Amino acid sequence: MFFFAGEKASWIGFMNKVEKNYTIDPSLLMKDEPMFKHTSWKVGGNVDLFFKPNKISILARFLKDLDQDVEIYWVGLGSNLLVRDGGFKGVMICTLDLPREFEELDNNRIKVSSGLPCAIFSKKCVRLKLSPTSFFAGIPGTLGGALAMNAGAFGKETWEYIESVETIDRKGEIRERTPQEYEVNYRSVESKQEEWFIGATFNLTRNEKVNISQTKKMLNKRGKTQPIGLRSCGSVFRNPENSFAAKLIDEAGLKGLRIGDAEVSKKHANFIINLGSAKASDIEELIFRIKEKVKDKFGIELELEVKIIGQHHINT
Repeated sequence: MFFFAGEKASWIGFMNKVEKNYTIDPSLLMKDEPMFKHTSWKVGGNVDLFFKPNKISILARFLKDLDQDVEIYWVGLGSNLLVRDGGFKGVMICTLDLPREFEELDNNRIKVSSGLPCAIFSKKCVRLKLSPTSFFAGIPGTLGGALAMNAGAFGKETWEYIESVETIDRKGEIRERTPQEYEVNYRSVESKQEEWFIGATFNLTRNEKVNISQTKKMLNKRGKTQPIGLRSCGSVFRNPENSFAAKLIDEAGLKGLRIGDAEVSKKHANFIINLGSAKASDIEELIFRIKEKVKDKFGIELELEVKIIGQHHINT
């Protein structure tokens, strides 16, 4: 593990509490867990503590006991995340083992939990003839991640269909909030509160014309233009106003640009591929090069869609 000055005692105190007082199944708590196991890029150093709760009550208790100065990050399928090679100092909370709630309410509303993968959500909604949900099949992550960044695909965005969200804070307290309490923009959701999404209620429309073939058609189109099945995070950059990041990167002549085993996809320029043994530093350097070249050629500053966290170097 690694610490900044003055933080070690607090962290050790918390870990002692975990080891001595918790009745939580030890398999839910993993020390020095390699993050390459939990990200779609398959890179990243160790996190001090990886927590994979299987009940909301266990999650709430954990958060309540966690010291306020310990940094927290949440992960689902790890599809929009780059963890640096030096790892992450703090706690990584994984939502994948939480109950995957999908509840039909009245008036075409669906209540879901944040750990539910977007693709599964799409499939279930399509079976119920609920629209527009096919686009969620094109989002490579969980609903928690989709809520946190207003993820979208095929011209539609998550928060267009949100009636309410359920959140949890550092004290383990759960609240219901409305979209009006957030500043929602393209690939951005901001709140004044330090809270995390654990569920949502979607307000959808019944459409008898909706069927699985529409979803397959959308996914086939995606497969023809994107490097599906390879080690990537999805789109690396947000689309700038009145343009497309992939178009700018392509026109800057950067398709196929490679650093180590990190490569700008030849199929879709807004994807960076781990060809096998890339390091997080290779990917981050490639991101920097892309931003630099696009800025030089077009005067446009590309903004990241992917989140980059952690330490640059491994502390010893």
